Order: sequence, then structure tokens, then C-alpha cells
Amino acid sequence: MNDISAKVRNYIVATFLFGEGSKLGDETSFMENSILDSTGMLELINFVEQEFSISIDPSELVPDNLDSIKNITTFIERKKGTGTLGEAA
Repeated sequence: MNDISAKVRNYIVATFLFGEGSKLGDETSFMENSILDSTGMLELINFVEQEFSISIDPSELVPDNLDSIKNITTFIERKKGTGTLGEAA
């Protein structure tokens, strides 16, 4: 787990799962598992923008970017130009 993944996981566990993150996998869908509602998603977006100094465009607010720890990590790496997963930007 890299630093981005760890920060996102810690935030989600502390804020939405009240410390009970043992079943939260990197690919666990926040929506399918009712981890985040619409207000929670807004809080997560705000956290990501502030913590990683990026701006998220409304067109980027899609599940492929924000529906799991893995998706968010890949999205942030792509936005910051630090991708380590070998994916094209």
C-alpha cells in the first residue's frame, strides 16, 4: 500500500466506518457496499482535493475515479503525474 492509499484508507475508516475498516479492501466499492452516501462523497472529494492539492473537475466525478481506494489512488496519481501502475494518463 502506497502513501496515497494509506491516507485515503485512514480517512474513510476514521470518518465513515468509525474505525472498523477490517473488511475494506482496496477494490471495495463505496457505493455498492453503502459505505458513502452523496454527502459522504462530497466530504471525500473535499478531503482528496485538500490533502493532495488537486482540483477535481465535475466531469471527473465518476465511479471509475472515486468508487474505491484503488480507483482514487490511480486517479490521484494520474492527476499529479506520479502514476506507478503503468497506466496511461
